[in-house]
Amino acid sequence: MKKAPADPLRPALAALFAGAAADPHAVLGMHTEKSGIVIRVYDPAAESVLIRTENKTLPMKKTAPEGLFEVRFPRQKKHFNYQVEKHFPDGSSFVSEDPYHFLPGPGEMDLYLFNEGEHHRLYDLLGAHVRKMGEVSGVEFAVWAPNARRVSVVGDFNCWDGRRHMMRKLGSSGVWELFIPSLCVGDIYKYEVLTSDGRVVKKLDPCAQWTEKRPGNAGRVPSDQPFEWHDQAWMEQRRKRNILERPVSIYEVHLGSWGGPGLPPKKDPKDKEEFHNYRQLAEALAAYVKEMGYTHVELLPVCEHPLDQSWGYQVTGFYAPTARYGNPEDFAFFVDTMHRNGIGVILDWVPAHFPKDEFSLGRFDGTALYEHADPRQGEQLDWGTYVFNFGRNEVRNFLIGSALCWLDKYHADGLRVDAVASMLYLNYSRRDGEWIPNKYGGNENLEAIAFLKHLNELTHQLFPGIMMVAEESTSWPGVSRPVYTGGLGFTFKWDMGWMHDMLDYYSFDPVYRSYHHSQLTFSLYYAFTENFILPLSHDEVVHGKKSLLNRMPGDYEQKFANLRAFFCGMMTHPGKKLLFMGGEFAQWIEWNCNQALDWHLLNYPRHTEMRRLNAELNRIYRSEPCLWEDDFTPNGFQWIEGGDVQQSVVSYLRWNKAHTEAVAVILNLTPVVRDHYTIGVPFPGKWREILNTDDYRFGGTGLLNSSPVQTEKGEYHGMAQHISLRLPWLSGVILKRVTETGS
Repeated sequence: MKKAPADPLRPALAALFAGAAADPHAVLGMHTEKSGIVIRVYDPAAESVLIRTENKTLPMKKTAPEGLFEVRFPRQKKHFNYQVEKHFPDGSSFVSEDPYHFLPGPGEMDLYLFNEGEHHRLYDLLGAHVRKMGEVSGVEFAVWAPNARRVSVVGDFNCWDGRRHMMRKLGSSGVWELFIPSLCVGDIYKYEVLTSDGRVVKKLDPCAQWTEKRPGNAGRVPSDQPFEWHDQAWMEQRRKRNILERPVSIYEVHLGSWGGPGLPPKKDPKDKEEFHNYRQLAEALAAYVKEMGYTHVELLPVCEHPLDQSWGYQVTGFYAPTARYGNPEDFAFFVDTMHRNGIGVILDWVPAHFPKDEFSLGRFDGTALYEHADPRQGEQLDWGTYVFNFGRNEVRNFLIGSALCWLDKYHADGLRVDAVASMLYLNYSRRDGEWIPNKYGGNENLEAIAFLKHLNELTHQLFPGIMMVAEESTSWPGVSRPVYTGGLGFTFKWDMGWMHDMLDYYSFDPVYRSYHHSQLTFSLYYAFTENFILPLSHDEVVHGKKSLLNRMPGDYEQKFANLRAFFCGMMTHPGKKLLFMGGEFAQWIEWNCNQALDWHLLNYPRHTEMRRLNAELNRIYRSEPCLWEDDFTPNGFQWIEGGDVQQSVVSYLRWNKAHTEAVAVILNLTPVVRDHYTIGVPFPGKWREILNTDDYRFGGTGLLNSSPVQTEKGEYHGMAQHISLRLPWLSGVILKRVTETGS
């Protein structure tokens, strides 16, 4: 007696019912068989299912108690369009096209490029995208989870039931895909993953471009409509300019706590759930930054993050602007508004590590997918986070795709890359035995170095005129040098050494400053080894470090005088500039991310005067090419006298690129007035004071050099002529030669 032939669908159906199907399309949807066409639908929650064709509606037969429905069309050979009508026990019903009746969206070349790490528009491949498949509208989902046993799309639309929209795995790419008709913009979703070790977890889409506002952590389907930009003039100008030879004065901002002029008041100032929208912030911040004369804003990370107190540095959504302040179109409006006001936008970006929240990237498919499995490589112990596996093609592509997304979709003018030092060194903040050497036995992270070089080459190639900025605190050589010369390829590097030396020096009582004079001058020994930005960032006004003003020694007036001199020195030192919000008006207390800056301080004269000084410094900085045109070669700087240790005075020249004009800067950093201080100058004639921090307008005592100072013949400081002037106490003075036109 012959055995009945085995049902070839049995293994696939068993996997389907077990919630472990890697190719549900092989069973579900429309299929051609010898006897005709069969349509199968699987929905464990449905009570009954019907198929609607152009001409008729047919009930489906429930062929398995697990929720499999089937209808056959004998002798039919040609595929046709149909809809599925589902009825549920609560009386509700739902009609849509069948998700399992569509071919895969991602093409083979796209998947190949991703697996090779070279897909430059990953944000168009992975994630959720409103699409049309033929005449059918819906949302296509694609996610990388090579070791998962099953991946499903879940959301309100299917009661978060992972059995109802299982995805198919596309060959060996590791990418899972499903097109779901009838979904639309704003729908909330996650991926339910049956991991390699048998757990079921719900994960945020790694490439989600829109997310819920915290404490929710699901993705939202983003709009498919392109944003209407109005910044064409800005973008064209950006492509043509050499940012190294342009003024760059950056205002660093945390959007949630800026709270500056022009914003509508919150209904409840104590309500931590209430945030200003990106659009409100755009109008108010652009007006303020323009008034103050900054060239750029730098935003603490706007990538989605669950915890406010992380300030955005614990990223869970590398492609999504945080929903705290609005949707992606609102953020695009923010950037567009800045550009229309002549202000660049730099974004903090965090590719070094990511948090361990279960809904995020960690152990995404049950394995160490985005991170290293070995904690000696895969965990950042100081921060309690995972470290990206930069040796994996797809992980590098994920991060590069994120960077390109912000530069392309949102017209960002640059990325400030956080914690670069932790990426470069395998033993960063680790003791012996807590790290694994590279293949040559060294402590350099070769994969991370290759990643950074490729990232910088690619971003500069695709988006001329942008800046890539490294927060890098070690002496790693060539951080801001081109890759073809052996560098890492960044445009700029933060000068952490200058920052630490200056803050230390200015915190000393002036009576002791002569013993620390080298801290004032040391930065010029290495100033031209990199393209530096001088950062007075958020990190320097938190965690008990005090505000900039409160670091200054002395009484009330001396604190302000010291800070005025400090700002003058910063704005005239070689390198681009960065100041964290609140510093410009001398915030008294440390920054608190949970509340707005203390704008009420502007009711007091000294704070208003400090803000006026910073606006004037920015105006002079931008109008004097000597202060920015030749920042990164020794030709742009010349000491007049850097060794006046006893009097704690330094003086120097800043030259334009053609070396035809210069401004002279003198800093007197003791509370002693020096009535006849003599310096050499490079040109004969009259020199006028274009800024004096002791001006009444800035809160000083009014000890000015009101009239232009005439040079006298006689060599001084190696120059053929000299001038004598009055140096106010704790002050900075900037002088410029009076030309024939009187400028």
